[in-house]
Parts: sequence; structure tokens; C-alpha cells
Amino acid sequence: MRSADLLLLAVEGGEEKNPLFPNANELFWGTICFAIFAGFMIKYVLPKARVALEERTAGIEGKLAQAERDRDEAQQLLEQYRQQLAEARSEAGRIRTEAQAQRAQIVEEARVEARTEAARITEAATAQIASERQQVLAELRRDVGGLAVTLASKVVGESLEDDARQRRTVERFLDGLEGSAATPATVR
Repeated sequence: MRSADLLLLAVEGGEEKNPLFPNANELFWGTICFAIFAGFMIKYVLPKARVALEERTAGIEGKLAQAERDRDEAQQLLEQYRQQLAEARSEAGRIRTEAQAQRAQIVEEARVEARTEAARITEAATAQIASERQQVLAELRRDVGGLAVTLASKVVGESLEDDARQRRTVERFLDGLEGSAATPATVR
């Protein structure tokens, strides 16, 4: 049989009942129950579901907005960190430059002080050497003069006890020695 024939038999209330088509009574009550169920769902359940869905949507949107604010704040903090880092680097460079300048100044001051101290020590040493030289020369003159007087009195055979005569004789002798010592030095 064809499906059209089966439909016709079901509508006409024929003897053969098709299991695919429900009974008219069941169809009526099923439709009424479905309408009542759909009305209940539309009136009570759907608004609550819509409210819950809206709350969830609002919560998600709020979390997204908070995440966006947090991201913007993190970006600002990153920019501030980078700016502070750049400032710190420039400050470190400036401090390093100042330290090098101070180091150069301190080194130069130490050199000047060392040169001044060396010059002072050299002058003091030179003055001390000159003073000691004068003392040695004076002492040498006295010793040489005494020896010369003794030698001259033995050679000449007269006494040179007189101080004035002794001084003149020593002076003549030393002048003669200095003259003879200066002549070979100038010849060279």
C-alpha cells in the first residue's frame, strides 16, 4: 500500500490503524498540554532565563571591560617604567661624566701639589747643599790656611804668628790655588 492510501484510511477511521498517526483524541490533548507547557515556559521560565543570560552577559562584559582597564593600566605602567629607566640611564651617564671630570681634576690637583712639593723639597735641598758647601769651604779654607801657614813657616823659616800677616799669606795662597784651578777648567 501506498502512503496516501494509509492516510486516507486513518482519516476515514478505517479498520487498519497506522502506528505512525496518533489517535485524534491523543493529538488534541497533546496539543493542549503542549500549549500549556509552552505558555508556562514563556511566562515563567523564559524571563528568568533571559535575566540570567543578561546577568551573565553583563558579568562577561564587565570582566572584559576590567581586563581592558587592567591592560591599559599595565601599558601605562610599562611606559612609566621605560621612561624612568631612560631617566636613570641618562642620570647614570651624567654622574659618570661628572665623576670622570672630578677624577681628572683631583689627579691634576695631585700632580700640581706633587710638583709644588717636589720643587719645595728641591729648593730646600739645594739651599741646604749650598749652606753645607759654604760651611765645608769655610772649614776647608781654615784647614788649608792652617796647613799653609805651618808649611810656609817651615819653608820661609819665619814665624807667621801675627794674625793679619797669616790671613794675607793664606789669602794669597788660596787665590793662587783658585786661579790655577780655574785656568785649566776654562781651557777645556
